[in-house]
Amino acid sequence: MDLKQVIIAYKARDPQSKRWAEMCAKQLESRQCQVLMGPSGPKDNPYPVFLASAGQPIDMALILGGDGTVLTGARHLASAGIPILAVNVGGHLGFLTESPDEFKDTEKVWDRLLEDRYAIQRRMMLQAAVFEGNSTNLEPVSDRFFALNEMCVKPASADRMITSILEMEIDGEVVDQYQGDGLIVSTPTGSTGYTVSANGPIVHDGMEAITITPICPMSLSSRPLILPPGSVVSVWPLGDYDLSTKLWTDGVLTTSIWPGHRVDIRMADSRAKFIILRENNSYYQTLREKLLWAGTRIHYSSNNHAN
Repeated sequence: MDLKQVIIAYKARDPQSKRWAEMCAKQLESRQCQVLMGPSGPKDNPYPVFLASAGQPIDMALILGGDGTVLTGARHLASAGIPILAVNVGGHLGFLTESPDEFKDTEKVWDRLLEDRYAIQRRMMLQAAVFEGNSTNLEPVSDRFFALNEMCVKPASADRMITSILEMEIDGEVVDQYQGDGLIVSTPTGSTGYTVSANGPIVHDGMEAITITPICPMSLSSRPLILPPGSVVSVWPLGDYDLSTKLWTDGVLTTSIWPGHRVDIRMADSRAKFIILRENNSYYQTLREKLLWAGTRIHYSSNNHAN
């Protein structure tokens, strides 16, 4: 990997993350690397400026923060093919990030990157757009939106909790109508986020699949579905008298879905690229540690089958 131009995005309003960013920027600049640095948060989005002002190809994005900060970076950088080195500095769970322990000797990290001693993990993403009318209308009335974790169709209101009624088609065929709090359309990466909180399945992040999970449905027959990655999921709001149905991407409010409009969700053409520094990168170890499964809490004095 070349390190001629690098993005550094740190968690907005987090002093620790900012200190790490400034230290890394100083080290990279001493190696003749041009650094584009800025905060990332609900009110700070540095990526459009970074991408527009880059005079040469961007070799890497260093993202310092938690999963939310990483999700924002992935939505903006995946289509440009920029690999992300994500480090959990100021974050919480850190499903998508490297541990600070892997990053404490930053000068050695830069050497490893220059010597190509790392792995790249590619993760499937979703894209969505809003359309008018039925599935024969293929002219969108919105921008394209991207998500690494999930797309969610659910209402938002400042006054009360609104029950939504949604109709879903898969590849042009009506599958079900859901009455409840909304619908989550997720990637395998997102299956350990909002989806698992809504009792959806955990899907290995090495797979390509689309998971549909209803949120608190009023019918016991409404169950999660796992679809092939080439499927197109279309969702219409029904009986939306409050005009409250919204599309959310990775937990961020994106746009309104008006009555008579539908949102089509499918696998994105681009994939998020993550730089992996861990030599023993285990998906199951991540699940055990982040979800506090018994393997991290219970230690038996003897384990005969492992001997």
